[in-house]
Amino acid sequence: MKASSYLPHDTDHPQEKLQGSVERVTFHSESSGFCVLRVKVKGQRELVTVIGSAASVTPGEYIDCLGFWVNDRQHGQQFKSVSIKIVPPTTLEGIEKYLGSGMIKGIGPHFARKLVKAFGVDVFDVIECTPDRLMTLPGIGRKRLERVTGAWAEQKVIREIMVFLQSHGVGTSRSVRIYKTYGEQAIEKVREDPYRLALDIHGIGFKIADTLAQKLGIAPNSLMRSQAGVRHVLQEWSNEGHCAAARDTLRDMAVKLLDIPAPVIEEGITAELVAGNLTAETINQQESIFLTPLYRAEVGCANHLLRLNQGQPPWGTIDAHKAIPWVEEKTGLILSASQRAAIELMLRHKVAVITGGPGVGKTTLVNSILKILKAKQIQIALCAPTGRAAKRLSESTGLEAKTVHRLLEFDPAIFAFKHNEEFPLELDCLVIDESSMMDVTLMNQLLKAMPSKAALLIVGDVDQLPSVGPGAVLADIIDSGKIATVRLTEIFRQASTSKIITNSHRINQGLLPITTHAQGLSDFYCVYAETPEEIFSKLIQVVLERIPQRFNLHPVHDIQVLAPMNRGGLGARSLNIELQQRLNGSSEPKVMRYGSIYAPGDKVIQQINNYDKEVFNGDIGIVLSVDIEESLLQIQFDERIVDYDFNELDEISLAYAISIHKAQGSEYPAVVIPLAMQHYMLLERNLLYTGVTRGKQLVVMIAQPKALAMAVKNQRSQRRVTNLISRLNS
Repeated sequence: MKASSYLPHDTDHPQEKLQGSVERVTFHSESSGFCVLRVKVKGQRELVTVIGSAASVTPGEYIDCLGFWVNDRQHGQQFKSVSIKIVPPTTLEGIEKYLGSGMIKGIGPHFARKLVKAFGVDVFDVIECTPDRLMTLPGIGRKRLERVTGAWAEQKVIREIMVFLQSHGVGTSRSVRIYKTYGEQAIEKVREDPYRLALDIHGIGFKIADTLAQKLGIAPNSLMRSQAGVRHVLQEWSNEGHCAAARDTLRDMAVKLLDIPAPVIEEGITAELVAGNLTAETINQQESIFLTPLYRAEVGCANHLLRLNQGQPPWGTIDAHKAIPWVEEKTGLILSASQRAAIELMLRHKVAVITGGPGVGKTTLVNSILKILKAKQIQIALCAPTGRAAKRLSESTGLEAKTVHRLLEFDPAIFAFKHNEEFPLELDCLVIDESSMMDVTLMNQLLKAMPSKAALLIVGDVDQLPSVGPGAVLADIIDSGKIATVRLTEIFRQASTSKIITNSHRINQGLLPITTHAQGLSDFYCVYAETPEEIFSKLIQVVLERIPQRFNLHPVHDIQVLAPMNRGGLGARSLNIELQQRLNGSSEPKVMRYGSIYAPGDKVIQQINNYDKEVFNGDIGIVLSVDIEESLLQIQFDERIVDYDFNELDEISLAYAISIHKAQGSEYPAVVIPLAMQHYMLLERNLLYTGVTRGKQLVVMIAQPKALAMAVKNQRSQRRVTNLISRLNS
């Protein structure tokens, strides 16, 4: 719902006051504060629609508005408010609604009714001053009492902080996060340096901090804003995968974004370099600027790879000419010439890379090497960047594989990994699969925890998309020429019958996929459509009817829609709303937070690493339950059930459709990929190749012919700015 469709163009209306209690919050945007409210106004029989802006608003609250009446062509008469002041409710009905809105943990609609019935308008005083009186109510024990009073006290401090923050335009849930991070010193800390919020609080970016700073009177051309802005620009640049930016590029981007003169930006860059937040280094004869943590991670990656590459392998000398026939006999598989050469190379080196596309025998090769090494009593560990990739590695090797985070044992108490240089992993050899997904920061954490005696086998497909985080670690390691590398290209006979595999290789070579179908079922289909609207209707039909009926696959659990981007009519966000409505629309109860609605049965994806919950970016789960009373939502991720407070729901989003980037390292029984010219900014070969190789049993592309041709042809992806190759070579 766009704010603009509601706002009248002419503002020459006489202003008047309107007061009433909020019955329903029809829409509320956390980011802009724009809201559509249904309000009970004294003397009016029907509820009044009020449109305006409020940092937070809860059913039951009493509002005091200043504004004017407008007649909207589509929605009828509405009160367009210029300002909305929120007052705690005074009527019994309002108090009940307010208490039951889920604001206070432990009080839901049912318990709110009990409280108001017992204590009437004095209920706020009872909770605050004489809470023991709550024990007279049935179903309230000491434990629940403590929860309610604790939540109320926290709410009181939060409310004071919120009044301050909301008067400067910060929304409710973000205010809660600020309170949790800074405690009772929140107001003081925010006044001192509002830009610290962008560094410390998840969900608050530079833009929100910047708006707050300007409301607190910090000058737009101040050095403080210049420094924070430069950090922000470099952070955004690293979100595109770069480890550094040329100083001139950084300055120009910051001038454009912040509208600050170049000399002040230069001063900001210098001040950040002096403070140690940024680090300068020459790359290709240009002064380049790193965020210091990324600089340290890249230097660490290079140093640890070179350290591990020294010395003898932990298995000593193995005669490949004896080991290869032995392993062929054990597995009953005949290895190809390229696989034999690969094993010989691996056995001679401590650090090695195996790369290649699907169906070229990477798994067979890894399993053969593992068998040979296990016969030598070598202690081996296996890992992958995501839960799904680790699970697949376990299934293909028959050995336990962990995620990198689990292997390194993250300790939330110290917010760091337990395994590091001081406390290394106990192993002789580590195999890391899906290594194209490893960004420079995670790779550094893993490498520094490896003992110098250990060997490392890096497995991955370098033609896939690079990692979501900064760096191009796998590509840089291969291109440096410093690490022994095997590139498998031959497609094995049993794999060549799969159209998914043959077409993914065609795409990788810049050729269009072949979509002629023999009689019977294929595993690869390309459905052509002329317009985005036609793509949309075909996609809905394929997901809801065609695939479930013909392939007996479940539309939620087995089919994954992979969109090239998040935005737009065929982007993941828009498709999620449509698919949710059709696949799970009638499920209750529903909760709306951060612009999304969730109900039991919804498919969701975790958007950030949450070490406390042990849930990581890209993990997909199903909503099990929504508890309005307790403000809790439960999600099942594989075998684990994880609780989310309603205020934490900005960590997840719907996952009926996800971006191809988010699908890296995962495989799904069936994938459906819409390709339209509206995606043209992202139509690239490695993106399409990554999407197609996510499908295990079935891939369906629904494409405008021109968009498919563009995606196959385009290899314009700009090289990420990194310095790992020259570090490895120096």
